[in-house]
Amino acid sequence: MRPILYSYRRCPYAMRARMALKYAGIEYEHREIVLRDKPQSMLRVSPKGTVPVLCVGELILDQSIDIMRWALDGSDPDGWLDVDQIIFIEWLEKNDGPFKTLLDQYKYPERYPHLNREAILNAAIELMLRPMEAALELNTYLLSNKLSWVDVAIFPFVRQFSMSDQKSFEALPFTHLQSWLGQLIESELFNSVMHKHPAWID
Repeated sequence: MRPILYSYRRCPYAMRARMALKYAGIEYEHREIVLRDKPQSMLRVSPKGTVPVLCVGELILDQSIDIMRWALDGSDPDGWLDVDQIIFIEWLEKNDGPFKTLLDQYKYPERYPHLNREAILNAAIELMLRPMEAALELNTYLLSNKLSWVDVAIFPFVRQFSMSDQKSFEALPFTHLQSWLGQLIESELFNSVMHKHPAWID
């Protein structure tokens, strides 16, 4: 039986999982969830109720990085995993921790009326965007001149941040970052995992 992936098209965690599965050539059954009406079949295997969730027989993976790792352990033709794992973890923890918090605050200002949006942008610049620009001045991608899983893991979150206020993002003096982002947005890999799917109903 093919693996089953519970996913949500616009979720950045699900995006990076789908990109890794596609890159690794793993075919799976796609189950697109509705956030306000999550399928019981998903909640039974992963009660926390967040996507992505990958079911491979008895194996249940409900963390996007675990799904990426599982896919790449099976097939990694371009050596996405061939990077310094300590540096990878540093980028990942910064992205999935404080940067994700800033992203939510920036994307949903109505939820955080007590916060200054410009201050949030400045915090994101210092935490994530400026360090990314510095890294991309040295290499085409974050860790080398070759795409790796750190780029794919972080890209959906930076994309979402850029879309929250596109004018402000494009005005930033980060030409290397914007080039990196544009290349990934236009990539065949990304676009191949962004097709719309009908909602899965148990």
